Amino acid sequence: MTMMTQQPLDQEDEDMLVLQTELVEGPIALDGTPPVEGPRPMEVVGQAEVVSTAENQPVDETQASRFTWAIENFSRQNSKKLYSDVFMVGGYKWRVLIFPKGNNVEHLSMYLDVADSPILPYGWSRYAQFSLAVVNQVHNKFTIRKDTQHQFHGRESDWGFTSFMPLGDLYDPSKGYLVNDTCVIEADVAVRKVVDYWTYDSKKESGYVGLKNQGATCYMNSLLQTLYHIPYFRKAVYHMPTTENDMPSGSIPLALQSLFYKLQYNETSVATKELTKSFGWDTYDSFMQHDVQELNRVLCEKLEDKMKGTVVEGTIQKLFEGHHMNYIECINVDFKSTRKESFYDLQLDVKGCQDVYASFDKYVEVERLEGDNKYHAEEYGLQDARKGVLFIDFPPVLQLQLKRFEYDFMRDTMVKINDRYEFPLELDLDREDGKYLSPDADKSVRNLYTLHSVLVHSGGVHGGHYYAFIRPTLSDQWFKFDDERVTKEDLKRALEEQYGGEEELPQTNPGYNNAPFKFTKYSNAYMLVYIRESDKEKIICDVDEKDIAEHLRIRLKKEQEEKEDKRRYKAQAHLYTIIKVAREVDLLEQIGKDTYFDLVDHDKVHSFRIQKQMPFNIFKEEVAKEFGIPVQYQRFWMWAKRQNHTYRPNRPLTPQEETQSVGQLREVSNKNHNAELKLFLEIEIGVDLNPLPPPDKTKDDILLFFKLYDPEKEELRYVGRSFVKSFSKPVEIIPKLNEMAGFNPDEEIELYEEIKFDPSVMCERLEKNASFRSSQIEDGDIICFQKLHQSLNVEKYRHPDVPSFLEYVKNRQIVQFRSLDRPKEDDFCLELSKLHTYDDVVERVAQKLDLDDPSKIRLTPHNCYSQQPKPHPIKYRVADHLLDMLIHYNQISDILYYEVLDIPLPLLQGLKTLKVVFHHATKEEPVVHNIRLPKQSTVGDVLDELKTKVELSHPNAELRLLEVFYHKIYKIFPLTEKIENINDQYWTLRAEEIPEEEKNLGPLDRLIHVYHFTKETAQNQMQVQNFGEPFFLVIREDETLEDVKVRVQRKLQVPDDEFAKWKFAFLSLGRPEYLDDSDIVSSRFQRKDVYGAWEQYLGLEHPDTSPKRPFTANQNRHTYEKPVKIYN
Repeated sequence: MTMMTQQPLDQEDEDMLVLQTELVEGPIALDGTPPVEGPRPMEVVGQAEVVSTAENQPVDETQASRFTWAIENFSRQNSKKLYSDVFMVGGYKWRVLIFPKGNNVEHLSMYLDVADSPILPYGWSRYAQFSLAVVNQVHNKFTIRKDTQHQFHGRESDWGFTSFMPLGDLYDPSKGYLVNDTCVIEADVAVRKVVDYWTYDSKKESGYVGLKNQGATCYMNSLLQTLYHIPYFRKAVYHMPTTENDMPSGSIPLALQSLFYKLQYNETSVATKELTKSFGWDTYDSFMQHDVQELNRVLCEKLEDKMKGTVVEGTIQKLFEGHHMNYIECINVDFKSTRKESFYDLQLDVKGCQDVYASFDKYVEVERLEGDNKYHAEEYGLQDARKGVLFIDFPPVLQLQLKRFEYDFMRDTMVKINDRYEFPLELDLDREDGKYLSPDADKSVRNLYTLHSVLVHSGGVHGGHYYAFIRPTLSDQWFKFDDERVTKEDLKRALEEQYGGEEELPQTNPGYNNAPFKFTKYSNAYMLVYIRESDKEKIICDVDEKDIAEHLRIRLKKEQEEKEDKRRYKAQAHLYTIIKVAREVDLLEQIGKDTYFDLVDHDKVHSFRIQKQMPFNIFKEEVAKEFGIPVQYQRFWMWAKRQNHTYRPNRPLTPQEETQSVGQLREVSNKNHNAELKLFLEIEIGVDLNPLPPPDKTKDDILLFFKLYDPEKEELRYVGRSFVKSFSKPVEIIPKLNEMAGFNPDEEIELYEEIKFDPSVMCERLEKNASFRSSQIEDGDIICFQKLHQSLNVEKYRHPDVPSFLEYVKNRQIVQFRSLDRPKEDDFCLELSKLHTYDDVVERVAQKLDLDDPSKIRLTPHNCYSQQPKPHPIKYRVADHLLDMLIHYNQISDILYYEVLDIPLPLLQGLKTLKVVFHHATKEEPVVHNIRLPKQSTVGDVLDELKTKVELSHPNAELRLLEVFYHKIYKIFPLTEKIENINDQYWTLRAEEIPEEEKNLGPLDRLIHVYHFTKETAQNQMQVQNFGEPFFLVIREDETLEDVKVRVQRKLQVPDDEFAKWKFAFLSLGRPEYLDDSDIVSSRFQRKDVYGAWEQYLGLEHPDTSPKRPFTANQNRHTYEKPVKIYN
């Protein structure tokens, strides 16, 4: 499962654009850019050259080739997109797809495309690492090359870069990418042949089975396989108390027991839906990729809690819990502080570490506390000290989480660390005389570990795929557990190939170009599990059926037998035909309850599974046994789907047809080979309630079905069927219909023909004195009737006649309404019509809520996929009908969310609400205010409104509005700026009083930005990190830093001893130049305001000790994922 989401990032190094720093995506992007059309012939005459085809290579080796495509007359190409010639790599057909004028962006868009995807079999997939390049034909070093990897499949048959390079650079003749109007494209493609998994049997080939992926649950599957293959853990799970009355979907222990049992005894891959349901997850959670490390902690904590008070209490601690000691030891006095802490896993640094041992060295590295950072040692005061961590004991099962993801402060985003990082098969944590151990550690325990499993993440920071390499018995044989597939693997594949770093792939035709292809390896180890040698006999123990509770064995064996029956049933399906037989009793039961249109729901009638070769006459004997109707009294009718989409009995079977096999009959009735044979069984019942032979039917006899409508009860029911002569008239059968309905013989009734209901209802009055033939009535038609209108008080009925009732039924919609602030809870439901207008719907909701003004109701639609409210509410009267509010892509929801506003929605929509943080001149704590004004209002109006809500330092104080982002001031809003386009979702809007000193600036005075900062090390570089509240400061022409510091200290009210430790620097584009007290501050700053002035500032360097205030939460614009939660 590969998931990518767009992450806009600035990129300075144009030569080295790889996955972490460039969005890699298929043309069908998540930002809504239009999908690429299906493959079509290339519309360009281009010179294509394939360097090699890499045929007849061993299946387990990577095959690589370079394809070069020279596109002539490039600037004169009018096509939106161009395809290259097809080229072969690894036995597969590929081609390059480009958008010369960009795929809805001002960049060249370029992708690698599976050339034969439309004709490949269902479920195909292939994996490739590749790079795409636009060759600089003047200076090769300026060639732009980007590389990535992808698992291509039916839904993602192309992959690459929507923003490959700016069109301005591409089409600039001086840049060297177009020479003689020819553009040269290169594609380096490396393909590793994989097993044909459609015919692959994991159990047969490996002895193990995999887990099915629910959408984005590969991260969970790899963890579950790792835990399952720790037999001691599996045994403990089996011994957790459960009962036969528990349901797996509501019990985590039972769901996990069930899953482990199936992994142990199933022949095919196992589903995880019961387990995720027991977590309390809905479909949306299963499609949200999470973090393995987080899930591991949450699951183990949940199991530890569930094991309390049972025979397996403490198992999680026994297996996974270790302890380390945090210490601080003074150097010059005899004082030491220690604190013992437990851990279930260890997070090891990858960046800057060559291997696991280097990470452990870094973990126990001693930090010196000295200078400004001295330690306060109780009675000894501030002291130089050493601070560090040592291990008291390690657990039998050691889980190492490798920190492959880090926050990059320079680019303001998470990045994945793909550096090479080695890990040994045997890990000796007693090395170098126990350097990692505390003095209190038990030296008699030998901390020698052997590698049990390697969890791998393949992909980038915004998505990817997880799988695991495990050796279940600690033998030399490794296995790869990749969702449903389990394969045998060698040691190299499990270890060395998961170290990360770069991979060099040799050309398959070295004579052409000796330079190897270099690819960043995006697949690398993410979590390691080691088992202590001295504990492996206890942990790799036998687990058999006697460890499984009897009720669980019985339940799961029964499930297995039912599954096997279904499998056999499916395997033999081609030998059988399903015959569905509808009878009059079905029409009586269904019409008016679940069915209103046509006659019957065929899924609810009796069905027979009959061998195709059985003669139909023999089948009739089966029917006689089942229904007690002798063969001679049975007459079967074929059903037919009419052009108007109705489905009615069409004609009786002929005697000749009844001699055929049921398989032949089914083919006559329906050409679809998977279809069932649907029949209507006509039975005549005499006055003594015994069956009679069916009456003779001539071509003049028409079989009609009758429904009776009662407008008082709003009830439609089936009352019978009858043959009529085609030349007779409806008026002649009125007495018979009155008898069917239980009316007086002379009751006047109205007749309607039910013609169709899809896409709209058609039900028309039937002329009583015209013949059935002239009214085009035929076999299988439905006549609805009711008492004549004149005898009814029409006004008092909602649906006074058959057509209006059927129209109501067709469009009836039960809607569940939920309060928007409680989106998981049904509040109330209303029966509405899909044709109801916006006003109709809000009026009904207002009635339900006892609200006088329906315009104060605001509705929000439901997202059927995420099971959440959509982000934007429905605007006033924008949706014409209820159906428009409920439809979500190709699905119709039955959920709407409501809010009760304090003002009418039309008025609110004309207003803009801004969240403004007010900083008082003297009070420390800022206050958030929501300012709501008409959209055409200005910033000046906002500040005037704010003045009515806040306390000012003096009545004539002037305010200004600032845009603050990541602790920098980016803008002072002009008072005349319209508020309609101001965004308060990403930036903080800060209002403050304008200090008096700023109002009277002299010609040589400067207003500068002042920001707080610390320096942090990231990726082996010192980087500046801003924090706290930025502010403006007036500096005079000849003012020294010493003078400025006095005013800064007074403004910020910092105590002398603390302020003495602060450092002052001039910063431009993130680079600090430290200032001396005698420096003239104004000389560092530009004389005039320029765009980007916020990047030149006076920096105050000191530790960040301020608490994080809630209103700054929206300053982090990148949210990566929801936390993992297990609710039950």
